[in-house]
Amino acid sequence: PPSCNGALCQCGGPRGTHGSNATGDYFGAAIVSQWDSGQHSSEYPTDAFGEVEFTGAGRRHSHFLRLSRDTPPQIVFTLMTAHWGVPSPNLVVSVVGGGGEGQEKVKPWVREVMRNGLVRAAQSTGAWILTGGLREGVGRCVGEAVRDHAAAAPSLSQKKVVAVGVAPWGLVHNRQQLVNAQGSFPARYYVQNTSQDTCGLDSNYQAFLLVDDGTVGQRGGETGFLSNLEDYISHQRTGSGSIEIPVLCMLISGEAKMLQRVDHSLRKAIPWLVLGGSGPAADLITEILEEVSLGSSPSSPLPEGGEGGEGPSTELRDRVREKVRRHFPAEANLEKLVDWVLSIHKNRDLITVFHQEQEGSDDFDTVLLKALVQASKRVASHASEYTEELKLAVAWNRVDIAKSELFNGDIHWKYEDLEDSMTDALVNDKPQFVRLFCENGLNILHYLSYSRLESLYRSLADSSLAYTLLQRRLAERQAAATSLTQLDGVSRLLYDLLGDGCQPFYSAQLGLDPGASTRRAIRHVNKLLLGDCLYRDQRCLSPWASLFIWAVLQNRSEMAVYFWEMASESVLSALSGCKILRELSKLEDETESKVSMKELAQKFENLAQDVFSSCYQSNERRCFTLLIRQSPVWAGATCLQMATAADARLFFSHDGVQTLLSQIWWGDMERNTKVWKLVFAFFRWRNFWFAPVTSFLGNVLMYFLFLCLFAYVLLVDFKGPPPKGPSISEMVLYFWVFTMVCEEIRQVGQRFTTKCTLLIFRQDCFFHYMITLLILGPAFFQFLSYHFGRALMALDFMVFTLRLIHIFAIHKQLGPKIIIVSKMMKDVFFFLFFLFVWLMAYGVANQALLYSYDPRPSWIFRRVFYRPYLHIFGQIPINEMDADKLLEVECTNNRTLIEGGMEPCMDGSYNWLVVLLLVVYLLVTNILLINLLIAMFSYTFSKVQDHSDTHWKFQRYNLIVEYHSRPCLAPPFIILSHLHLFIKRFVRRIPSAKVKHFGRTFTFLKGTCCYKYIIYIRHKQCSSRVYSVLTL
Repeated sequence: PPSCNGALCQCGGPRGTHGSNATGDYFGAAIVSQWDSGQHSSEYPTDAFGEVEFTGAGRRHSHFLRLSRDTPPQIVFTLMTAHWGVPSPNLVVSVVGGGGEGQEKVKPWVREVMRNGLVRAAQSTGAWILTGGLREGVGRCVGEAVRDHAAAAPSLSQKKVVAVGVAPWGLVHNRQQLVNAQGSFPARYYVQNTSQDTCGLDSNYQAFLLVDDGTVGQRGGETGFLSNLEDYISHQRTGSGSIEIPVLCMLISGEAKMLQRVDHSLRKAIPWLVLGGSGPAADLITEILEEVSLGSSPSSPLPEGGEGGEGPSTELRDRVREKVRRHFPAEANLEKLVDWVLSIHKNRDLITVFHQEQEGSDDFDTVLLKALVQASKRVASHASEYTEELKLAVAWNRVDIAKSELFNGDIHWKYEDLEDSMTDALVNDKPQFVRLFCENGLNILHYLSYSRLESLYRSLADSSLAYTLLQRRLAERQAAATSLTQLDGVSRLLYDLLGDGCQPFYSAQLGLDPGASTRRAIRHVNKLLLGDCLYRDQRCLSPWASLFIWAVLQNRSEMAVYFWEMASESVLSALSGCKILRELSKLEDETESKVSMKELAQKFENLAQDVFSSCYQSNERRCFTLLIRQSPVWAGATCLQMATAADARLFFSHDGVQTLLSQIWWGDMERNTKVWKLVFAFFRWRNFWFAPVTSFLGNVLMYFLFLCLFAYVLLVDFKGPPPKGPSISEMVLYFWVFTMVCEEIRQVGQRFTTKCTLLIFRQDCFFHYMITLLILGPAFFQFLSYHFGRALMALDFMVFTLRLIHIFAIHKQLGPKIIIVSKMMKDVFFFLFFLFVWLMAYGVANQALLYSYDPRPSWIFRRVFYRPYLHIFGQIPINEMDADKLLEVECTNNRTLIEGGMEPCMDGSYNWLVVLLLVVYLLVTNILLINLLIAMFSYTFSKVQDHSDTHWKFQRYNLIVEYHSRPCLAPPFIILSHLHLFIKRFVRRIPSAKVKHFGRTFTFLKGTCCYKYIIYIRHKQCSSRVYSVLTL
């Protein structure tokens, strides 16, 4: 309908732009004096949607949509999250208020709150910020705050701040630039850089919802749609699905009509945060809430329009009217404002007032989150009424809010109230909440069943390495399973990572025989899964250790450290975590994850050493018991076994570990016994012969005699095939080697029967092969040739002699030097690679220039490789390379004669180039490469020297274990010990007593022989604490 003057329509647009259906009288005799959007406008398909590019702003494109005010909010929400790619929010903050045209400007302290408080809160919670999205008032303040945050924050945190503009279509400046019936991808929108407020779109927003209610140049057309959108989002669930998305409205200043907006939202139970002192409407609400006591119950709000029910007294209504008149003196409909204010006060439990002078902008993010928690509090103090708020705090990872508001002693929390939140905290890696729940009523023994443990493993991220490894194990099972991840898959994964030093985990729950084959175990598990799987209802026997393994497999540092603190067997648990992480780091492809795994593994090794150090200082005897105790929690593993498997060299370097090893090394004899006194100890039969040091010295002595016999046979008494040989000394040598092979076979068999993870034979693998070749030597020279067998034995003698290096690794002075030499051998291989490249290049070029034709392979190899190699050491045959110093030799250039064996003549055409190449070759090899090798040696020496003692102590352990398991007699007399052991083990069935030295099962009475060590570590740079509890 036209306005009174006839120039403009009441919708704000010119009459000429309307069609006849809008201006004609289709209402009969009725006179329409008030324009209504629902009755006097028509809907058409939108002609403005897509992406907008802000010309000259240099910003990324933003999404926009022109829509009707009656558009269902679920369609818009799905469009934004599913098609525009806007991440689903954990919180929605709708900022409304003044600062627009004709209103009071936004105050400076409010701008500071937007910049330092609102955006920071949105970043920490993953929130959406809803405002008008225009370059005026509050919308401009929010846009500038988002811009400043994007410039200062890391790129990862920028994705968490989502600003959405909801504005009237008819109010947007230059809106015709967005119109395109086919969609704009993108639409070019001109941005005018000015300090004055305008109604143009703000380029700092990610999305714009432009609500068209038919009006032009008028405000408030988006209010209805925005209210419906807020209400719809408040009933949706967050990404984790545990809670509904909280919606909080924030009032800054505001005119009189804003009171109706506040009252309407409060009736829908939408909480509000009011900035006191920011402007008229906010100041009025703040004053009413703080100064006026109406005496009505907050649980009984007025009906719509303020009608029905017993209202406030006339005196109180007059007091409210006076305050409303003071804040809005120009408003004519004063009674309506009073009704809105009274209705707002009845829902005051949903309102939180923020005072800048009391709390400051730095605390605004905390106030914002507390407002939602306080909004749902009621008079009763039952914990069940606060579970949603607790889930909200967990979703935002705000443990400070939970401690101050929910765990302050006023609420009695039960196990049932914390169960779901505990699961959310575990799955979403919230270790502080896990600690908080365990300290406030959650019993981990009741919480963790095997069914829940399986569900935790099913929650592993698809991109994690642990998930991939579990899927590989589960793929080996043929039968279909009801669940994605089963306990047997976890057990097999741990067996692969920890090795066979401990029994398979969860074997008792699955009913598996630890010694069963893999195929048999798979058949048993498949049969078990087809049944009821009764084990899933059982409580986990070692819940903290199981959660520790679960956290370590995901490389969650803080979570794993907390579970380690709570678990028993602190030293063994830390070493096991170190082992798992180092094995995972070998399988990880991503460099960042690999580095973090190695760092966490080293952290656990340091923790194990710290705890063990405290134990050693307190009680040395119990410390030794700790090292060799077989833990039922870790499937029979010991600290020494796990430390060896984890390559925990730092742990082995501890004095306590070395003291135990020295005790085992000397047996029942004193550790300071002189070597010459051992001769007199011969008559103390058991103390002498059962000590590993005796076995070692006997083997060293007999090994030197063996090398002397070997050298004598090889140099003097090596006969030909029968009937000339073999000689008696040669037969003795073969028998001696046979006894050595028998001992090696016994050790390998013991390794597999005892399921020992100590790869102490790894350094002797080559030695085993050479022993076999030595035994086959006589057969070779009998069937092939005498010289071939002799050459083979010569090589074997070199290998046996070099094995002395391994034997003397036990020496305190020689051991570290042997470690350094072994590290330098790696540098030699790199040097040989570079040398081979230059030697090949020079040798081929030199041969081609000196001899035009020489097909003899032996001479080609000699001149291409052997002769250039000798050049490095100064052996340069000038008479064969320099044309001026050639010797007179009989030679020919005839190819037929050359092929017949005659010496080819040297070609001197490019002799100058030969000399030049020789100079360059010697310059590179003798100066560059040799000095490079020296530099590499120096670097390796300086790098390893500081840690050589640590490496030597670790290698010493392997040698002690090896000789601890050896019989007391050395080859060739060891054959007697083998016969004795065979009768003792297989005939008389007597178990070994030596096994207890490296692994024993101790049973202590409850309350006796039990102690705890607490290590409190506080870093100056952080306020976090790490303490561990060691329990025997």
